[in-house]
Formats: sequence, C-alpha cells, structure tokens
Amino acid sequence: MGNPTGFLEIQRQKQPTRPIDVRVHDWREVYLPYEQTALKDQTARCMDCGIPFCHQGCPLGNLIPDWNDLVYRDRWRAAIDRLHATNNFPEFTGRLCPAPCEGSCVLGINGAAVTIKSAEAAIIERAFGEGWIVAQPPSTRTGKRVAVVGSGPAGLATADQLNRAGHLVTVFERADRIGGLLRYGIPEFKLEKRWLERRLALMCDEGVTFKTGCHIGVDVDPTQLKREFDAIVLAGGSTVPRDLRNVPGRELEGIHFAMTYLSLQNRACEGDNVDVISARDKHVIIIGGGDTGADCLGTAHRQGARSVRQLELLQRPPDTRAPQNPWPTWPNIFRVSTAHEEGGERHYAVATERFSGTDDGRVARLHAIDVNTKTPIDFDADLVLLAMGFTGPERNGVIDGLGVGLTARGTVARDANWMTTVDGVFATGDMQRGQSLIVWAIADGRSCARGVDTYLMGSSALPSLPAPVA
Repeated sequence: MGNPTGFLEIQRQKQPTRPIDVRVHDWREVYLPYEQTALKDQTARCMDCGIPFCHQGCPLGNLIPDWNDLVYRDRWRAAIDRLHATNNFPEFTGRLCPAPCEGSCVLGINGAAVTIKSAEAAIIERAFGEGWIVAQPPSTRTGKRVAVVGSGPAGLATADQLNRAGHLVTVFERADRIGGLLRYGIPEFKLEKRWLERRLALMCDEGVTFKTGCHIGVDVDPTQLKREFDAIVLAGGSTVPRDLRNVPGRELEGIHFAMTYLSLQNRACEGDNVDVISARDKHVIIIGGGDTGADCLGTAHRQGARSVRQLELLQRPPDTRAPQNPWPTWPNIFRVSTAHEEGGERHYAVATERFSGTDDGRVARLHAIDVNTKTPIDFDADLVLLAMGFTGPERNGVIDGLGVGLTARGTVARDANWMTTVDGVFATGDMQRGQSLIVWAIADGRSCARGVDTYLMGSSALPSLPAPVA
C-alpha cells in the first residue's frame, strides 16, 4: 500500500454534506464531493491487511484495496478501469449501496472502516469528468436477440453484459421511463436522475434498445417475446408491498404504500403534472425502519411535514456490534442516515393495532402498543406511509403468462445457470432472490448474463462470479 501506516495516523472522515437548513428546501443530492486531499487521506487508511475481507463483503467482488491504492497514488485512470472490471454502475452503488464491504473491512474489527463507498463514487465521477468513459459498442454481433423484462439495476446490468458479448438486447419497461426503482423509487436527494440518464445514454450509444410503456403479460403477450427472441430475462423485481390487511381502519384515506408516495414525488421532480401525496402541514407516520422508510422521511421533510415519526416493530439496534454479531458479518447496529439527521422521531418495539379517522373517512390517529411493556401508545396521523418491505414479484403478468415455476418463498425458481423452469427464460435480481440490495441486483445481473450467453453460444467469456444463494 502507498501509506502502510495510514490507518494508524488518519481517522475516518465522513463524506461532506450540504447544510441541513439548505438541503431540506430542494431536491438536489445531499452529499458533496470530498476535497482531493481529504479523499487521498481516506484511501490511505486502506491497510495491507493480507486477506481483504471487503472482497467477501461485496457481492460484486470489487477489487477495493487495488483502487484505493490507485487513488492514493493519483492513478485515477487505472482506478476506474479496476472499478469497472467488476461493477457496471459505480455511480449508482457509490450513492445507494449500504456498503457491506465496509462492514467487512479489517479496520472494523476494533475501529472505523475505510470510506470505501465514497471513494467509489469519487472515482466514477472523476472518470466521467475527464471524458474517459465513452461508448464502446461491441466490435462484432452474434445475431442472437435477447429480451430483458424490467429496467432496474439487475435488468440494466444483464443488458449491459449481454450487449458487450455481442447480442442484440432489448429492454422492456412497463413505466414511461427507464430505470425501475432507480427512477421512481429512489428520491432525487439520494440519486439525481441526471446520473441515470447519463448511463442510459451511454448504453444506447453502445447498442442497447429500450422500450417503455410495455407491460409484458398485461398489454404485451409474453409468448410474443418467445417467438421474437432467442432468450428472455425476467428482471421485474420484488414489487408486491407488505400490507397491514388485518389492521382495523386500514381502509381510511391517507394510508398509502411507500412506493406510491415516493413514485409520485419523483414524477413531480421529473416535471410531470401529477397530484403528489403531500405531507405539508401533516402529522406523518412511517411504518417501517429500513431504507425505504428513511427515503419517505427525507421526502416528508422536503414537503414541509408538521411532524414525522418512524415506527419499527423490532427492538432498537445496539450502538456497537453485539457479541452474536461478530466481524466480518454485516453489523446490525443503530444507524443515522442523512434523512434522520434532518429531523423526525424514531420509535422502536411498536406494533400498530388500529387506525381511527375523521367523520369524512380520513385517517387521524394511529393506535399502537409498546411490544415490551404492552403499554398503549397513540399518535396523531394525518398521513401514514407503509414501508414494510415487499413480499415477492407480481404474478398476474409475465410470470403466469410464461408459466415459470416459483419457489416455496414465492420467488421465481431458477437453476445454477439462472434459467427458470421454462427453456430459454431466465430470471435475475429481486425476482428470483427476493427483496435485496442494489449491489446484489447488479451482481445477479452479471451472473445471469453469463448464463444466458452460455445458453446461446455454448460457452461464455463474460466474467464469472461466485454463484449467489437465491
């Protein structure tokens, strides 16, 4: 490593952010780039640890110590080549990934991990800024045609890899814009959509075809794809939200799924004329303590909520690793996102029992119980957002239309080569894995692409990843 004692001399420094009193009044990204000297210092903390456990923490197998050292040595061109060797979209993971690599960093045994995620984002932005990233269409085409259904990170990664292999790839998206959850699920303050547009334009220039407004299995017969394409990849995600069906008062107006709430606001940020679900001057309750709940929290702040509370059924995580949660497993600890820094209250070990409303049928109160003490708790609730995760892929469309088999968990079944129970039909991302992380989606897309390429050509030169557990 460039500085073998850097981890002893330099403390972890968080990536800088825009001031809270400024950023809550707009939709621009929260994070600011590191100053170059500060970033060099942070990459110098990457130690010569012998066995880089960050590799096993990253589903993509990113060569993290390599590009940390290259940034420290000011060899940025080599750094982006090393980063792109394993990750199709560092500009997305560098902003959105929860960084399981940092949870496995050797420094994390008894100290603060290296700021891996921030360095990743800095490398890709430097590369785009320098003009190093240009369209590289394949030199030859195989003549094989592949349909990718779904344009989230898994679908895009699959399409990108298969296009590099020389296949003719068409990505079908049921929405009016490409991107899946990157487009309509992730708020602008975490991922400005100009970064998505930049990557999509590059993929178009490299030969990938995108078709929007195509809901396969609903307004497009999936058997048509079987006739027109040599292989089909299902990358529709896990989109059925978990509900509170048996909770009295669930039918009251003002109770919405988180993704409905976030999607409408994202459409408004795109300039669409839509009626957003506004939190302005309302008492907002978010049920669910994960990343989607935090996205709702940051959105409610920017809409001008009167108050915001986030409820979580589970106990509050500890501030540091518990004995049963040792390194290098993912640290289940109390975390404060940028949205939490902006305000709001978090309540743990709270179970929702019922909702009550006004005479005109709108929600007004949430009645809950403390899981530990069994004490009743009531909250004002003018707007309730359900952010409790997803239960699996939608079935009344391409899944039923193609007749692919499901696992006992309700995900799409596939074999070691990523093929479903239907010949020539493959599955990737959350559709076969269940709700997971963006970095897993990209890793699954890359692995699935190799399976498709092997099916079409008999062998594949695409990179191989360890087979993820579905």
